[in-house]
Amino acid sequence: MLSLDKISELLGKESETLLNHQSRTIDKSMLHLPGPDTVNRIYQTTSRNPQVLRSLGQIFGHGRLAETGYVSILPVDQGVEHSGGASFAKNPAYFDPENIVKLAIEGGCNAVASTFGVLSAVSRKYAHRIPFIVKINHNELLTYPNKFDQIMYGTVEEAWNLGAVAVGATIYFGSEESDRQIVEVAQAFERAHELGMATILWCYLRNDAFKKDVDYDLSADLTGQANHLGVTIQADIIKQKLPMYNGGFKALNTGTSSYGKLDERIYTELTSDNPIDLCRYQVANCYMGRMGLINSGGASTGAADLADAVRTAVVNKRAGGIGLISGRKAFQRPMADGAALLNAIQDVYLNEQITIA
Repeated sequence: MLSLDKISELLGKESETLLNHQSRTIDKSMLHLPGPDTVNRIYQTTSRNPQVLRSLGQIFGHGRLAETGYVSILPVDQGVEHSGGASFAKNPAYFDPENIVKLAIEGGCNAVASTFGVLSAVSRKYAHRIPFIVKINHNELLTYPNKFDQIMYGTVEEAWNLGAVAVGATIYFGSEESDRQIVEVAQAFERAHELGMATILWCYLRNDAFKKDVDYDLSADLTGQANHLGVTIQADIIKQKLPMYNGGFKALNTGTSSYGKLDERIYTELTSDNPIDLCRYQVANCYMGRMGLINSGGASTGAADLADAVRTAVVNKRAGGIGLISGRKAFQRPMADGAALLNAIQDVYLNEQITIA
């Protein structure tokens, strides 16, 4: 178990900024915070049927974070999203679907998220041992030139048949194909709820215009609105990249352009420059935490992975989020090391000294 001192050491010069920050933007009393009673206190009041509540209970009740209200999920859909070679060259063992599921189990995760192919290949052996989340749509990177679109790779019924307790999907908000993706995913989520499965939405931004002086697809105001659209189509959990900037709406409203709607209080009252406050704005857009926010663990960069993962977990937890979904940092290294990294993330959520800001 990582001690607070070790976590502080990993945070380095940001330790004081992140561990002792007290938010003066959106007060924590306004948030629906995670806890052992998350399913009963928050999800039970929704339109979700009892089967969905049971599925959510399976996710929140599994792994090292069981019954805390927090989740640690291993996502490995990169074999499709990024190509198998690019994803697994560092560790070819993960071409074998069984090793993906084994890593999630060894790492103490609440659930494993992967493709139809990966999870169906081992479903009879593992679907009853760890909750399965089937990622039902993906980008396709063989068309030349590459294009950025999410297309369905199977049906919700297939996910149900292989024993999944939830389905996950991505929408590229802001892309040319986003209208179609919103309709497709909304319909899929409706069907998943009918069958008793929970729903998780990867709320990503894709548009070349978002990349200006900085990558505004990581801006708190734009990612926050993407989250708000995600919960609108009844995603139970939102996955989002950790915000690094703010001011996306402003940057795209320059010169003769007109983009979206904004209120200056987004920047002066509802957020600050502190990473925790930027992430809290994402949580607020998930109906003040009624639908849980999990942040992405990001790409593997090597030696800095452990520190990066712990930092993201601290920011998410102190902002009011419910956990991390971390893949490449875990599976692009030997299994024992990957499991240890997942455990380190979980240690942040298990540490009672790290509180909501």
